[in-house]
Amino acid sequence: MGTFKYYYRRLMLEKPLSLLYSDPGNSMHFDNQVIILLRNLVSQGGLILFFAFLLTRIRGLKRMVLATSPRPREIIVLLLFFSGIGILGTYTGIPIMGALANARVVGVFVGGLLGGPLVGITAGILAGFHRWSIDIGGFTSVACMVSTITEGLIAGFLSPRFRRAENKWLFAARWGATAELVQMLLILLIARPFAEALQLVQIIAVPMVLGNAVGIGMFIAVSEDAFREEERIAVRQSHRVLATARETTEFLRSGFTPETAAIAASIILKNLKVSAVSLTNREKCLAHKGAGENHHKALEPLRTNLTREVIQSGSYRVAGTKEEIGCSEEGCPLSSAVIVPLKVKGETVGTLKLYRTGRRTVNSVDTEVALGLATLFSTQIEVSELQRQSELLATAELQALQSQIRPHFLFNALTTITSLIRTKPRQARELLISLSELLRRSLKKPENHIPLEEELRYIRSYLEIEKSRFGDKLSIEYAVEAPENTLLPPLTLQPIVENAVKHGIAGKLQGGKIRLSAWRQGESICFEVRDDGVGMNPEKLKRALNPGDTSDSIGLRNVNERLEYLYGSGLMISSVPGEGTTVGFAVPAPATASVGA
Repeated sequence: MGTFKYYYRRLMLEKPLSLLYSDPGNSMHFDNQVIILLRNLVSQGGLILFFAFLLTRIRGLKRMVLATSPRPREIIVLLLFFSGIGILGTYTGIPIMGALANARVVGVFVGGLLGGPLVGITAGILAGFHRWSIDIGGFTSVACMVSTITEGLIAGFLSPRFRRAENKWLFAARWGATAELVQMLLILLIARPFAEALQLVQIIAVPMVLGNAVGIGMFIAVSEDAFREEERIAVRQSHRVLATARETTEFLRSGFTPETAAIAASIILKNLKVSAVSLTNREKCLAHKGAGENHHKALEPLRTNLTREVIQSGSYRVAGTKEEIGCSEEGCPLSSAVIVPLKVKGETVGTLKLYRTGRRTVNSVDTEVALGLATLFSTQIEVSELQRQSELLATAELQALQSQIRPHFLFNALTTITSLIRTKPRQARELLISLSELLRRSLKKPENHIPLEEELRYIRSYLEIEKSRFGDKLSIEYAVEAPENTLLPPLTLQPIVENAVKHGIAGKLQGGKIRLSAWRQGESICFEVRDDGVGMNPEKLKRALNPGDTSDSIGLRNVNERLEYLYGSGLMISSVPGEGTTVGFAVPAPATASVGA
């Protein structure tokens, strides 16, 4: 500090050649003094731009400024950075009348705007205290200390408004000029003798207000342009990730296979312009596109040590040399890579790898893109796995439903046929044909969709057997006006009809009628099974589709769940005790249709 004081004293006592300040023997006009001061202050813009450049190029500083809630350590770094600029502004000041025309306010004010009240006030205290300490008892030392702290306070409390402002540099310049006017006022109020304070303010007011306002505006303009460029890069990066994700989604939803991985790798290579892209599972390469295709081949074991390390650790890695990648092929052209794990439910199931052929050419943008894509791909792989499990579950439930036809129905059917063989052999023969049709259908491999006519044929076979038991007590009516090429999931209508027979008509002493209707309504085919049986009370109706219910309505629940899974909406049931039950649902209409009966 003593060395600084020595040079400061020399600076204050030696009359600068570039500025002849107010002096009785000086013939320079007042206007020329102001112009020279202003020119010298503005010429310090190079130093200001240098610090603005540092702020935008040092990643740590940039992150601290952009952070909405910086940590205590980051706040300390920021206030030291900006108070340092303020202190340097003192040493680069221009001596005049025992005071300094300086750019100290630039660092303090910009620090308050970018870092908030704590940074602004603390930077003001440090830079202001330094100004007072190197010239204790000086003409304006106290006034300059108080004004520096005040300007830091003003900037700090303007910070929220500054961040919302559209033209930030203009906002900063305008309020910087206002803060400098406050400094001039404080010099007049605090510095003594007043006559000298007034004479000093007359000389330095215009240069310092304009010069420092320009400096503050320049600092913010350079910083803002760099930050906006960072935002533009981030936006472009996001667009590339989203475009790639959008193009690959439909393929990865089909599963994480060599075929889908090859398509995804080709899309990534095209969109990201990297040297090569690779997708692997835990043991093998599923797809590799770009440089190195001659030895990084699908379905071959993993070749790089770094890939195995990522799978083992579950964390991403960035490599800048061939040695770090560790490919087993001696002539491999791949020299830089970012390798990111693909995870499902927290477990690593594979990797996404972006390669470049130059040493240390994988940059931070490549890394962020790879991390973003890996997250999206992991989600899609997990969705495809859930979808596959749902399909397997639906198939298993359908097979279980098919198998239930035999135990709960077969005994009664055979008993009825046996009783008819002697008395009504033709009817017995027809029932055997119907029963064989039911058994054949129950043994058939489950399909996703079947023609409506096939489902109706199955229902007719079932009802033929039931009519042999109920006789005239069971009446069937068909009102099918749906297109002949209508498709619906197998065993959709039959369980509803069976439910109507077992729980509607069977419980009614005089029997009843079942009406099966189908018609087109807009883009949907509507189905309805109505019976005039015993109906259901509200409590039983509420339990009819409840997955946790253990009653014998498993057929309806299964149909409802499959419809909801396939189309997003299930069964609609209405019932009135003693009057009957109506069950309805809808499926998408075929693109082209011909109506049949």
